[in-house]
Amino acid sequence: MQVTEVKSEGLSREYKVVLPAKEIEEKVAHRLEEIAKTANMPGFRPGKVPVGLLRKRYGPSVMGEVLEAAVSSSAEQAVAEKGVRPVSKPEFDVTSFEDGKDLEYTMSFDILPEITLPDFAKIKVERMVPKVEEKDVDETLQRIADANKTSEPITKARKSKAGDIVVINFVGKVDGEPFTGGAADDYNLELGSNNFIPGFEDQLVGTSAGDDVEVKVSFPAEYGAEELAGKDAVFDVKVTEIRETKPSPIDDDLAKMAGADNLEKLREMVREEQGREFKEYGRMLVKRRLMDELADQIDFEVPPKLAEQEYQSIIHQWQHEEHGSDAQHADGKDHEEAHTIEPDADQQEEFQDIANRRVRLGLLLNEIGRANNIQIGQDDMNKAMMQEARKYPGQEQQVMEYFKSNPQALEQAAAPMYEDKIIDFVIEMVKVTDKPATMEELVKQIEAENETAESEKKKAAPKKKAAAKKKSDDGEDAPKKKAAPKKKAAAKKKDAE
Repeated sequence: MQVTEVKSEGLSREYKVVLPAKEIEEKVAHRLEEIAKTANMPGFRPGKVPVGLLRKRYGPSVMGEVLEAAVSSSAEQAVAEKGVRPVSKPEFDVTSFEDGKDLEYTMSFDILPEITLPDFAKIKVERMVPKVEEKDVDETLQRIADANKTSEPITKARKSKAGDIVVINFVGKVDGEPFTGGAADDYNLELGSNNFIPGFEDQLVGTSAGDDVEVKVSFPAEYGAEELAGKDAVFDVKVTEIRETKPSPIDDDLAKMAGADNLEKLREMVREEQGREFKEYGRMLVKRRLMDELADQIDFEVPPKLAEQEYQSIIHQWQHEEHGSDAQHADGKDHEEAHTIEPDADQQEEFQDIANRRVRLGLLLNEIGRANNIQIGQDDMNKAMMQEARKYPGQEQQVMEYFKSNPQALEQAAAPMYEDKIIDFVIEMVKVTDKPATMEELVKQIEAENETAESEKKKAAPKKKAAAKKKSDDGEDAPKKKAAPKKKAAAKKKDAE
């Protein structure tokens, strides 16, 4: 095998590889001999088919197999011979491959830049440590009680008010004609829940049992049913009953409904869940600060191919955010239109800067992991596989089988765990100052840093909708404004512990 460097510009490399015709012929002959052992052809006993006939029949497919195997193995050998570390998959261009001739091809890829690890001891970050307060627990218990509230008919004659449940029969019409899905009987509607079209519930406030009400509304322009979107509608509504809602008492019975033995046990479980949730928010903030510190201390050349891939990913996300939510792409039309939007020069510069930052940080973290022999074990792989499988209820087994037969896909699914291990390692190496904080203080700090980051970077065109999930420059999902514990009882989340 002959390997010749034909290009060396920055981090880009291109090599010409030549495999002698004799070596290729040996591989072809070996493969034909394997086929001959089991081949069946009319007039010949199994395993006795002449190689010449096999070559005529199977030659093209065998050549294809040999080409693929030869390129793969020789490319790996060539990389090792040159002592380079590719950071992108090689691109191959076969320039000569014919029966009886040398195999010649070129391969191009980017190599890993020289990365000097920062002095972790000099890095300082503040870690806000939120603590669970009893008022947080009380608020969660109240939400659990509200979620399990009951209702009973009003005991005295009065008109309906917000918070009441009205039992209604209704028929909806557009242009005087009933429409599909616009009618129901004995429907329990909580006034103020905003479960119906805007304005619908408001018109039922102040009604009494037995009232007939003509409710006039307009379907939102972005309504899911295209035939109703933006249309005016009239609903003939019959109020049959008014019920008063009553939250469940916060007691042992509520605790048992939530899966706990008693109220004290429920409080304990809520407290533990909030502690985990609060800790995760704190970790997210310290990770962001750490990434900012690391980004300020590194300045090495970025592999062009990786930067371009990341840049295109950012453009793709921006196009969808600019054009609207994914929900608008159901027919494929808007999806195609989204890809026609091009960023202006300032936006391109901004997106390229973000792409370069992400690539640098990614390479730095990988180098930290390599230099310190940080690895993910089989337990981590299994955990990643289970997490992915849970995203597809009813198809868990198929997902598991897919990952078992596709190690590369499983490795990609486990990549966030690998990154977390590296981040945890670095956090142990840097100087961390813990600062006690409430959850409210933590959320305010996150929001303040989000605003600061937005004001410091060049503004992209205003987004039409905020439906698409926004990511920070390091790829971390931006936190939601409300960090309050989830409405579901902590007791129901044992499997997540």
